[in-house]
Amino acid sequence: MCPKKIEKEQKPRTRTADEAVAALMRLCARAEKCTADARRLMRGWGVAEGEIEGVVARLVRDRFIDDSRYAAMYVREKSRLAGWGVYKIRTALTRKQIDRTIIEEALAQLDAAQSRERLAERLQRKVRTLRAKTPYELKTKLIRYGLSLGYPYEAVMEVAPTCLPENTEHEPCDEYFD
Repeated sequence: MCPKKIEKEQKPRTRTADEAVAALMRLCARAEKCTADARRLMRGWGVAEGEIEGVVARLVRDRFIDDSRYAAMYVREKSRLAGWGVYKIRTALTRKQIDRTIIEEALAQLDAAQSRERLAERLQRKVRTLRAKTPYELKTKLIRYGLSLGYPYEAVMEVAPTCLPENTEHEPCDEYFD
């Protein structure tokens, strides 16, 4: 019989403010972080609540953290790489506690024509994987998908019909309909 391992209770390791500053400087040098990310990380590290704001202020002062730079990067990344629409990006940035004016400035950098092209690409890719019994059902699924990506209703309603296969108007095609 194997002896039972005696488990020691491990106290959560807490970091000092100076250790948190050094760790966050390393993290921010590799990837953009916002102030809410820094606060969340420090709370997880056990940094004293009173010291968190001082650490954040120092990181902002030294330009390791800049919420407007973070928001601009986030908008570019999520719109180009993930194919998200304006509403989904705005919601995600709001959850990260970015100021509303900073969010709107970052979203103003998006090109509406490129956004519609990305929406059309995503819907054309999605239509290949959808199964529907009628053209109406296929169009409805495309509209729901476009809205779930965070695109405006008007844009989705304009782009979705153009992504439907041509033969769905007259006769069902076994490839798209069960």
